[in-house]
Amino acid sequence: MRVNLTKKEIINSVFMQIGFSKKMSESILEDILSDIIKNLKKYKVVKITNFGTFHVRFKKKRIGRNPKTKEEKIIKERNVILFKPSKDFKEFINTKNEKNLESL
Repeated sequence: MRVNLTKKEIINSVFMQIGFSKKMSESILEDILSDIIKNLKKYKVVKITNFGTFHVRFKKKRIGRNPKTKEEKIIKERNVILFKPSKDFKEFINTKNEKNLESL
């Protein structure tokens, strides 16, 4: 069972499917990721149609507890990124029809 998808694998996929050089494929991926990050920082939300929405949410500081030692620590306030998949994405993931995989 595979868990991680690396940038290198995405770059190779773009290279194989579209035929751009690996340098160009890497540049495209970096530009896409950079745009997502910039928009998240600026607008706190990024919606990718038919895929989902990324949100930045602020979390207040709170007391956390180590379950092993029961030691309490303060967890600092921070921003977290949440992802909500689109309806189409959820439907695609939940269909058992192999034809959907071919359309990718």
